[in-house]
Amino acid sequence: MKGFCEWAIRFFYQTATGPRRVRRLLTPLAAGFFACLVLMAITVSFRIDRFFGFPRFVSKSYGAAVSVPVLIGGALLWLWSVWRFLKTKGTPVPVNPPPVLVTDGPYAYSRNPMLTAVFLMLAGIGILFGSVTLTFMATPIFVFVSILEFKYIEEPELEKRFGKAYREYKKKTPMIIPRLNRK
Repeated sequence: MKGFCEWAIRFFYQTATGPRRVRRLLTPLAAGFFACLVLMAITVSFRIDRFFGFPRFVSKSYGAAVSVPVLIGGALLWLWSVWRFLKTKGTPVPVNPPPVLVTDGPYAYSRNPMLTAVFLMLAGIGILFGSVTLTFMATPIFVFVSILEFKYIEEPELEKRFGKAYREYKKKTPMIIPRLNRK
């Protein structure tokens, strides 16, 4: 596993600091790959629910009442996060990141608000459809795997690229769950 992480860190660093042409070529591929992972988690969860005959764990009306604000909040957080990256001439895709360390907007509250947003949206979809598997199994597994990837691949690459500035930012800003009172 250590060898894979070292390879991934090197790959993301070389790509993120490499030729713009390569970054632009890899951006839609990497974004598509992540989108496919999210869609696969949703699709497989619904199929598991059907296969095992899991009933809805929440009524449709209650599920909608709870999930719609969660989905809207997650979508708005994701859009705000992406907008901050685009504003600094980067993308949310690790192979074509912003050339500067983004620490304002939602990044003042969390080091990866985009992942927080995706987690909210996955949970919201699970609740909306009353999916036991998506809400209580797939989303927590997705959260766990994403946090591992962020901690062992993305963060070391960010430290390599931004050095002391990232280490200081990392000390004062939580990884996923936002701190609502900025210090």
